Formats: sequence, structure tokens, C-alpha cells
Amino acid sequence: MSNPTTTRTQDLRFFLTAPHSCSYLENKEAITLFMDPEQPINQDVYSALSLMGFRRSGQHLYRPHCNNCKECLSVRIPVEDFTPNKTQRRLFKRNQYLTVNNLQASFVEEHYLLYERYIAARHQDGDMYPPSREQYASFLTHNNDFSRLIEFRNGAELVAVAAMDELSHGLSAIYTFYSPAPEHARLSLGTHAVLWQIEQAKSLGLPYVYLGYWIERNRKMAYKTLFRPIEYLEGRSWQRLIDCS
Repeated sequence: MSNPTTTRTQDLRFFLTAPHSCSYLENKEAITLFMDPEQPINQDVYSALSLMGFRRSGQHLYRPHCNNCKECLSVRIPVEDFTPNKTQRRLFKRNQYLTVNNLQASFVEEHYLLYERYIAARHQDGDMYPPSREQYASFLTHNNDFSRLIEFRNGAELVAVAAMDELSHGLSAIYTFYSPAPEHARLSLGTHAVLWQIEQAKSLGLPYVYLGYWIERNRKMAYKTLFRPIEYLEGRSWQRLIDCS
């Protein structure tokens, strides 16, 4: 008897975009494969497609499908084997005073104002600048059963929000935004959010945390390989990334 999830994914329709400028590498063209947006996203299909390297952005499930470039590698952390380095251990311990709230993904004005500050301070050269409420809502606040927004607070002050999806076999780290204030730099809030998601996956008995795509030549993605061990998708199998210095 066939697996019902496999059957459903085989019945899905997919589309290719026209070539467009690559978001990750300069002077490169990209092609994206995405699931028919008319097809509702449920956790079973999403989980199955994640094993094939798909990510979610708003209501779209997608993955790179470039003809002459294979530099985007889908990566994940096997949480039971994860060993934090000295810096990560010290950081996680130092930030234990932060309070955490696990919320259903929905629009909250306080979240948006933090996102607006973050994008304006750190990503003026990116596709999400200038930020808007409509763009933010379509990106991060789809109210799916599996979508969460994780608040990190210093007392009453909101200092970071991590958008996260719950899969049947792991957590998918969608996006994290945090306070760009100089006094919060020592908190390394992006790294802390990943460490928290690793611990959350362990507590839920989920084996993986998915970190999206890693490109060796993209310096902004270098932080992902600081979480060891890390696995990458090659064809249809996941392999340990050995040399990622």
C-alpha cells in the first residue's frame, strides 16, 4: 500500500519561474520551483516537501531549480547530535534571563515595529526594504496551525521574534528579526534564537531544525555552519557537511 503523504505530494502541481536575479549571489540568474499556490498547505505535505529541500515564504513552498548552479544547499541540524561550541554555550547561558512566549502566527503591531527597525538598520540593500505592514503580514503572519512566532523579551521589552514552522519531523526556522540597538549586540539574538529552537525540537522529540539554504560563497550565511554537525541535501539524501570552514 502506498504512503498516503507520498501519494498527495505526487498529485501536487509545481511551476517554474522565469529566470530572475539571484537573491544570494551577484551577477547570477536564478529559477525557482514552487508548489501551486492554489493548493492549501497542510503539515503533512509541507513536511514531505521539506525532506526534498523546499522552504516556505508566506503562502508559497519553493526551492531553487537553477540549470547551471547548484550552490544553494538545503541544510538542517540533527538535534540529538548537536554539540554547542564554547561561545554558543556561554551565550545561551547568559541569555537565560530572557522570557519566551510561543504564539500562533498572527499580526501584532509591536512585532511589526521591531521588524521595521530591523530591516531599516540591517537590510536596506535587500528585497524587503522598505518594509511595509502588508509585506510583513504576507511573509510571516499566515495563521496556519503549524506556524509560530516566538517572542524573546527582556522584561517587558520585545528584543527578538523568531518565525518558526512545526513539521512532523522537525522545526523549520523561517526568519528571525531582532533589536538593532547597540546595547543588544552582546546578546547575539539571531544565534540565540537558533539555539532555542534546537532545545525546543529536543523537548518535542523532533529530530531536526531546518535552517533553509546555505551557500559557501555567501558570507551572510556563514553562521549556519557554526552549528555542528550540520547536514545538507544532495540529490535525495542528506549528508553530513564535513569541510565547512
